[in-house]
Amino acid sequence: MSDSPEKRSEWRAIFYVQARVAILFVPVVASLLLIAALAGNDRKSVPDVDRTVTGSVR
Repeated sequence: MSDSPEKRSEWRAIFYVQARVAILFVPVVASLLLIAALAGNDRKSVPDVDRTVTGSVR
C-alpha cells in the first residue's frame, strides 16, 4: 500500500464528507427519538380499561 500524500489527502477528503453527512443526520435521529418518546407517553395516558371484560360478556 502506498503512503503517498495524494492518497492521504483523498482519504482525508472522503472522511470529511462522511463526517458532514453524519452531522446532517444527527438532528433527524434526535427528532425521531423525541417523537417516539412523546408518542410512548401519550399511550400511557389512555384510561384504564379492564381487558378481561369482552364485548360479549358485557
